[in-house]
Amino acid sequence: MPASDSDFHASSDEETHADHNIQGGRRSGTGANGTKSKHRTTQAWEAAASKNWDLQEGADGRIEAVLGGLEEADKRRRLLKDTTPLQRGIIRHTLLILDLSTAMNEKDLRPTRYLLMLNYLVTFIQEFFEQNPISQLGILGMRDGVVMRVSDMSGNPNDHINAVRALRTSEPKGNPSLQNALEMARAALYHTPSHGTREVIFILGALLSSDPGDIHETIRACVRDKLRITIIGLAARMHICNEICAKTNGGDTSTYNVAVDEVDFKELLMAVTTPPVVRATDKEMRERNKAALLMMGFPSRVVETSPTLCACHGNLNMGGYRCSRCAAKVCGLPATCPACDLTLILSTHLARSYHHLFPLMNWVEVSWDKARRKQSVECYGCLTAFPSIPAEYGPATSNITSIAIQKSSTRRAEGASESSRYECTVCESHFCIDCDVFCHEVVHNCPGCQSRELISQESQDEDSIGITNGNQMELS
Repeated sequence: MPASDSDFHASSDEETHADHNIQGGRRSGTGANGTKSKHRTTQAWEAAASKNWDLQEGADGRIEAVLGGLEEADKRRRLLKDTTPLQRGIIRHTLLILDLSTAMNEKDLRPTRYLLMLNYLVTFIQEFFEQNPISQLGILGMRDGVVMRVSDMSGNPNDHINAVRALRTSEPKGNPSLQNALEMARAALYHTPSHGTREVIFILGALLSSDPGDIHETIRACVRDKLRITIIGLAARMHICNEICAKTNGGDTSTYNVAVDEVDFKELLMAVTTPPVVRATDKEMRERNKAALLMMGFPSRVVETSPTLCACHGNLNMGGYRCSRCAAKVCGLPATCPACDLTLILSTHLARSYHHLFPLMNWVEVSWDKARRKQSVECYGCLTAFPSIPAEYGPATSNITSIAIQKSSTRRAEGASESSRYECTVCESHFCIDCDVFCHEVVHNCPGCQSRELISQESQDEDSIGITNGNQMELS
């Protein structure tokens, strides 16, 4: 049986311990009798990479249609998510733990694992607070067998971005310690309120852990404290990491992944920005959320003529927000009042978190036959001209200048619409792929549905005005 990342099994306990809890490392294929096997199973990432070069010319001898289809398919893969309305923990308390050991100096990810991680972290922090405006984030680092604090738990993204950029001045060294990191994460999240989630995200590049004690005791303590742990590996799968994620996520091992390249690493990191689903095993949380109410304050902005101390950092500044309960001044929102422990947010923060509870449904691909029946010639959102309908599907009714592309003779990439049109299943409006991405990632609303609701509301107002005028004429 050929050995691969998914088929390797240790034959004895001695082999398991000798491999330092590494599961599925890169090994050459061997048969049952110990001889080298002649055939090797093609990995999933190898097959996906080879498909990108499977290009075919169109009827006009060009490959623009195929290249455009590959780009659309890539965008669609990022968009197609589970849109089932589920209960999610939108108030998150997250600790990001970085591997700052010598393993991050490897250059299998360009330029190095360390520099690539720092570059992606800036984008991750911005996207995290864009998707989770009422959440808190803190950053820790593992180096020389100990854990260092990079940034404190805060809801201000600028503090974390400055702390991450400051790491460029230091070099990775030593070995990481998963046990010390978990213990420090438990201590940092112990006093967080019970209405929010407690999450720990590891970015791990090493294949070992320098632990001072029994890490299994620490894992059991994390389970008791209801910590959710997600691990993104940069080298190979480790058995201990798989065990940590499985036990802290109710047996779900999908929170442990290993990046195969730079693009996959960024996708795994950005996937963490979506709030986690409340699991069916969280009985206490479900019972508490049925009737529990969370008190929040909505302070107003104040501008002062002379600088005063803020209650959160003790710095002098000439502006801030006054707590609606105790009138203490804080620098920015969202925040927790240091004096009365009241959660302080703005109404826009709640509005931006609402789309996680009721996400926009995925739009479906439109065939050439349906595009001909619908007679769609331009995008409903941006008015960009769609490709003309091929002759075998009927004459195009558009007077807009566009390039006629014979889609029937060109095989599009899997996941891309053959007509470059995507339809909302509610209002049946057709959109281009760029509007599809923009509406699902930024607006979180369908322009067609919103405009129809506005038109129906205006018509109702006009009818009510007409009825009022008619009654006044009868009375006169």
